[in-house]
Amino acid sequence: MTLASSEFLYVGFVLPMLFALTLVGEGIYKIAKNEEGYLTFILGIIFLIGVVLGYIYIFSR
Repeated sequence: MTLASSEFLYVGFVLPMLFALTLVGEGIYKIAKNEEGYLTFILGIIFLIGVVLGYIYIFSR
């Protein structure tokens, strides 16, 4: 299995990206309803940045 195979991309980047976007969306939803959603939003953004940096690190070589 090479780094560019579709299985690696799906498991390593697409699924975590969807999870991060879910956290961001849930945070925005809670903030819009005047509930405590700032932590969820911030954690989602941090996780999203981590996934993007991992993608850049692996595929920039």
